[in-house]
Amino acid sequence: MRDVTALHVVSGSVPAARVREPGWVRDHRARAVVADFGCASLSAAAAFFVRFGEVTPYAVPYAVLSAALPVVWVCVVALNRAYEARLIGLGPEEFQRVLQCGFMVTAALAVGAYATKTDVARGYVVLAVPLCTVLTLLARYGLRRSLHRRRARGACMRRVVAAGHRAAVAELVERLRRERYHGMEVVGVCVPRGGGAEVAGVPVLGGLSDVPLVVGQAEADTVAVLACPEMDGAALRRLAWRLEKTCTDLVVAPALMEVAGPRTSIRPVAGLPLLHVDHPELAGLRRVLKSLFDRAGAGLLLVAGLPLLLALALAVRMSGPGPVLFRQTRVGRDGAEFTIYKFRTMVTDAERRKIALVSDDGGVLFKIRHDPRVTPLGAWLRRHSLDELPQLINVLRGDMSLVGPRPPLPEEVARYGDDVRRRLLVRPGMTGLWQVSGRSDLSWEESVTLDLRYVENWSLMLDLQILWKTWSAVARGAGAY
Repeated sequence: MRDVTALHVVSGSVPAARVREPGWVRDHRARAVVADFGCASLSAAAAFFVRFGEVTPYAVPYAVLSAALPVVWVCVVALNRAYEARLIGLGPEEFQRVLQCGFMVTAALAVGAYATKTDVARGYVVLAVPLCTVLTLLARYGLRRSLHRRRARGACMRRVVAAGHRAAVAELVERLRRERYHGMEVVGVCVPRGGGAEVAGVPVLGGLSDVPLVVGQAEADTVAVLACPEMDGAALRRLAWRLEKTCTDLVVAPALMEVAGPRTSIRPVAGLPLLHVDHPELAGLRRVLKSLFDRAGAGLLLVAGLPLLLALALAVRMSGPGPVLFRQTRVGRDGAEFTIYKFRTMVTDAERRKIALVSDDGGVLFKIRHDPRVTPLGAWLRRHSLDELPQLINVLRGDMSLVGPRPPLPEEVARYGDDVRRRLLVRPGMTGLWQVSGRSDLSWEESVTLDLRYVENWSLMLDLQILWKTWSAVARGAGAY
């Protein structure tokens, strides 16, 4: 499945007549400006009164600086293009640019003080700028969550025309429908040789050469081109030129981005911009650092969560007959088997009853949305993933990681093809892309795609991003059964 977040903008020139931005974009940008101004004002006031306490002759210059800081901050953020529409709602770049602004303001103050030989109160600067940066990041995160909630209701969406082969377009449409926070709604499709049928319920409005006309017909503001031989470099360049006149965004999802997106870089060779693909790092120092991070994190979480673990263990013990912990054989890295620990969520004869049940999934996985074997307490534990907390012991022992592919059963691994076996190159995880992207609502093919994408592109930064997103996925309880 194509990764929606891997779409790359390829058209950025200024058209002769710029189309007016959607109202929700202007509203979100205005909210961001007000939030940034407010955060800078609060930070400046807090730094001033903590450092000086009151306005004295010595503190007057800092009072003026405090009054100017909000305006300066908003200008710096704007100059660093942190209000661009393409950053709204997705990806880490918006937050990275805010962090860059913090470093730039700090550096500017330091260089300015050195150049003018001004004795600056370091306590004021050390408090004001970092606090401003942190508050701005929190405010931007709050705005993003608010935008995602509105998008879940169908508002604040970009109207997209998708161009490519039917299968690829259908995957994109289904992904965008399931993950509405991307803010893209496919309203028209252009496929090779056209046709009047539909793709995943979206009307086919023309062929690949009709894309600019379809954009006007569907009142779209974005064109998404999926990998297909017909859209070669020349065709894509001509399409970009035609879309310039209406300032329609053009995004492209190359087939290479399916697996190797983060490992690609452009290297000019003989005047040609060639994509260089780095091999995935599956061993070495990075793996050692990941193992240390996993075990340290698991140890801290076990100590901090001990009261909760004891309370849950007592609740499971009182919920009915049977052991507190459920033990099961799973397959880890390189095919090694290990015993996984979970709080018991089913009746004691669950395996015997399984014979009479039919899985809701047609693939390798066995899963039932309303499994009669699950106890009432077990359903609650599963909805919030609390039954998986004992897996911290597996992480501490080195059988699992905090983040990784889903830990499979031996009978599942026995049915793996050669491609799917690549999931076993890394340790399975307590959470992963599969959990923050839909959990049990995902099909077998979608789960495999996400696990392979993680194996190919794993990094400590990606682990931190997944851990951050896990909290909201667990709180919602969606897709857990």
